[in-house]
Amino acid sequence: MTEAIVTSRLADVRVQRAIELIWREAYLLDKKDYVEWKDLYADDAIYVIPVDASTNDFDNALNMVFDDKRLREERVKRLIEGYAISAVDAANTVRTVSRFMPVAVTDEIVEIAAGQVVVAFKRGRHDLWAADVEYTIRLGVSEGDDQIARKVIRLIDSDSPVPAAGFLL
Repeated sequence: MTEAIVTSRLADVRVQRAIELIWREAYLLDKKDYVEWKDLYADDAIYVIPVDASTNDFDNALNMVFDDKRLREERVKRLIEGYAISAVDAANTVRTVSRFMPVAVTDEIVEIAAGQVVVAFKRGRHDLWAADVEYTIRLGVSEGDDQIARKVIRLIDSDSPVPAAGFLL
């Protein structure tokens, strides 16, 4: 894709709406506002962190996370009600999501690839996660109606042990 095409696609209002929703998600996760976070997702959305970063067959592959609506709601319940040990002593995080590359843009859907870095701080220690992330954003009538329909996080070191991921990536 040439630089001119990428630049013009990034200027597309639909792409800008998708990016703003992605940034909002990162903000809500960093603020640990999991209730509002889960509402960014469409009812039929999936959220996946595959162990094999090259797979697209999530149903038949090992995944660190493979959440549909029910599993997202259960995860949020554990995080906010203190049932998850990791929620009691949760790390402080800062997410940076950037390097946006529109893959497909229509009036209904924006598919966009991005790079994400998460820095977590807990008990005097910093952990770092980096990933390529694929988003499918379903555009609504207005910006407030836009929702995440699919999010796939491909950790760059997905085949290595993950020290802690009690929070969502």
